[in-house]
Amino acid sequence: MSLLLWCLLIAGVLPILAKAPVVYFQNRDNGYDNKHPRAQQQRLLGRGARAVAGHYNAYEAFPLFAAAVLAALATSQITDRIEFLSISFIVLRVLYHIAYLSNYDKLRSLIWFLATLCPVLILAQVAISV
Repeated sequence: MSLLLWCLLIAGVLPILAKAPVVYFQNRDNGYDNKHPRAQQQRLLGRGARAVAGHYNAYEAFPLFAAAVLAALATSQITDRIEFLSISFIVLRVLYHIAYLSNYDKLRSLIWFLATLCPVLILAQVAISV
């Protein structure tokens, strides 16, 4: 159970960590505009724009994963497969952000699909088991 909780914590922190490259690119854009940070983010181009998109996508990916892990915990359906899928989600989400920043669009899309599949499979396994 603690492995799933650690994965949930890490997944919850990933969007915050994904903000670091955004801040870096904002600082390179005539300094960080703390009065209008989102307006500044919308002006970023290239890697900066991809950093913003990756940051937003990290928030979008979290709810389904959180629901899947919480469903597994609530139903006591903690299996090796669910733990593997949880760890895989974390690894894939980190790789996703790296691929996004590096502009590997097709690889990024494949990684996104595989990462999204992880919580879907967790929920399916829980649904089948209860």
